[in-house]
Amino acid sequence: METEKQEILPVTIYAEMTPNPNTMKFVANRMLVPEGVVAEYNEKSEAENSSSVALALFGFPFVKGVFITRNFITVTKTASIEWEDISYELRIFLSDILKKTTEVISVTPQLKENSLEETVQQAENSIVTPNITSELDQKIVDLLDEYVKPAVENDGGAIHFKSFEDGIVTVILKGSCSGCPSATETLKGGVEQLLKSYLKEVKEVVAEEL
Repeated sequence: METEKQEILPVTIYAEMTPNPNTMKFVANRMLVPEGVVAEYNEKSEAENSSSVALALFGFPFVKGVFITRNFITVTKTASIEWEDISYELRIFLSDILKKTTEVISVTPQLKENSLEETVQQAENSIVTPNITSELDQKIVDLLDEYVKPAVENDGGAIHFKSFEDGIVTVILKGSCSGCPSATETLKGGVEQLLKSYLKEVKEVVAEEL
């Protein structure tokens, strides 16, 4: 009796520019991680024992960061090289490695030895669960999920509610949104105005980058 071999489906990758000139979104034709899983790696050591795909990407000298969620990987490059010189190479590389990899993220990204608050923030690299303590918190999360999250993911990033206190909504930005020159403008002109229009209690929206 012949042993059944697991069929490896072809993987296609296409690249999309993001509002952040130093990041590019590489989109696969299949889900890479379960819904709700978000992982961000800002250095090679963070990817060790966590994601073989992210670790492999850090093998390129121009890769500064890797962000993984849903069906895409956002790569942050150094400013000394242009995307036109490396995007094709990365697209082929990802297509090849994903054909052989069924588990893009094997374990929760390693946590750094920080304060308790910082450790909680780092833990959000896995499945993100908002810390909702009131009905108003839930309304803010619902508005972000419905009106903001899809657009942010489309740009290769992620936004998560962290807290609401004294009229100030604090969110966490990841992926292409982190360090993006236009992120502050989008946050103030888009997210802040949206929440203010629905909730009179909201006075300001600020971002905290991990």
